[in-house]
Amino acid sequence: MTKINRRTFLKLLPTVPFYKVAWPALQTAVQGQHLAQSSDQPNILFLVFDTLSAQHMSLHGYNRETTPNMARFAEKSTVFHKHVAGGNFTSPGTGTLMTGTYPWTHRAIQLHGLVHDEFVPKNMFSLMPDNYHTVAYTHNLLVMSLLHQFRGELDLFKHTRDLCLSDGQFADRLFFEDYTTAFWAETTALQGGATPPSGLFLSLLDRFVRFADTRGFKNELAQQYPRGVPNLHTLFFLLEDAIDWIEEQAVTMPQPFMGYFHLLPPHEPYTPHADFIDIFTDGWQPTEKPKLFGAQQMPQAALNRERRLYDEFLAFTDKEFGRLLDNLEQQGVLDNTYIILTSDHGELFERGIRGHVTLTLYEGLNHIPLIIHKPGQQSREDVFQRTTAADILPTLMQITGQPVPDWCEGAVLPTFGGAEAPEDRLVYAVEAKSNPKYAALTEATVAMYQEDLKLIRYFGYTDEDRYELYNLNDDPEELNNIYESEPGLASDLTTALKDKIFAENAPYRRE
Repeated sequence: MTKINRRTFLKLLPTVPFYKVAWPALQTAVQGQHLAQSSDQPNILFLVFDTLSAQHMSLHGYNRETTPNMARFAEKSTVFHKHVAGGNFTSPGTGTLMTGTYPWTHRAIQLHGLVHDEFVPKNMFSLMPDNYHTVAYTHNLLVMSLLHQFRGELDLFKHTRDLCLSDGQFADRLFFEDYTTAFWAETTALQGGATPPSGLFLSLLDRFVRFADTRGFKNELAQQYPRGVPNLHTLFFLLEDAIDWIEEQAVTMPQPFMGYFHLLPPHEPYTPHADFIDIFTDGWQPTEKPKLFGAQQMPQAALNRERRLYDEFLAFTDKEFGRLLDNLEQQGVLDNTYIILTSDHGELFERGIRGHVTLTLYEGLNHIPLIIHKPGQQSREDVFQRTTAADILPTLMQITGQPVPDWCEGAVLPTFGGAEAPEDRLVYAVEAKSNPKYAALTEATVAMYQEDLKLIRYFGYTDEDRYELYNLNDDPEELNNIYESEPGLASDLTTALKDKIFAENAPYRRE
């Protein structure tokens, strides 16, 4: 007899002519099956805070007390100290997290990038056991594009606007099935995104509508948010609203569940609640770093100011996380739920660069948090092995008792039952936003880690490749490029990285 899973059953149910009559009995049967299956299966709750750099977390030794609540969470969790993002902005970083592959494989390498079609059925949502209730929400419209690809595998796909004060979108209401194309068209035509507005009338109309839509709540919230209501371009939101909704979902969702919640803070613009304004006016002056390839020209004083604003927004984000943590603990959710706290990428305030849309792959961008609370965990575990966002999906497979797909480029995380990673394991981060999606990587930046050694290769930007090599154990701030002073080591690592890129380019290479 063909097996119909719960997700398929619920989708088909409305098509059954007698469903109103049969529903009570069918519901009882489904719930009975669900309860039996959930008795020994854990829930999984992802909290992805966008642009959260581990380099700015007091938990990881940062100079300012930015994350006391995340540190408190860590005391009953497993802390991964050397965790690496898949890329330096949302699309590649989140694509790696969701597919267990690096950007050169999943191909979400550009702004609003989508994964290769082959990964629509090969991701963390589609691979969950049939009896898991899957739900996802994000503030970030780049992540919305990825979730839109995976919507067929979600029991609840919460739209971004549902938890926003205003989202400034129009096209997706009419063309939701073509969400990403419609959103890009709207961005470029109305809002002057990647290209100039297509018409003065459309641009003025868009600005008028946005002004009328936002004036009321901006005035109402001005005292609570002196630097402006949290926003990104035309999207305005309150983190508190999303936190409240996540708590509600964690308590009321069918079990077992897998929930993916990707929230914008502490992404720019840095607009914390009034309670966090100027809490770090400590006069601290970070070390000014060498300006190498990809450096920009923002003055150091301006970078220091922006860093302080980011740290304030991070502290506010941490406070809201702490509120959620307390409520989940009071509701008993932590007893049978994996809580996974991580990010898609970090933020940079050095070498003249503020932000993350850059050619570079320094640790402010690559080093992201990964803290996992196992159900009922009461003591802290610390893992100092090098790990990658590509390890998340294989670990989900291990948690839910499934085999790891052979196409995964990650491995089961340490302490989660996987084989111990070899000491010479290589981990990667990729920046290739200017490279065509379906072409060999010829203009890109790739960072390769072997334990504490980190090699960065810049290629295709100029006539000659550029390299930087750091020993992160001796030089965690990446101040001393040892590529020239360690020629033997540099040669071995360069050969390994070139060979890897050559192999990954094979499917797209024109002979």
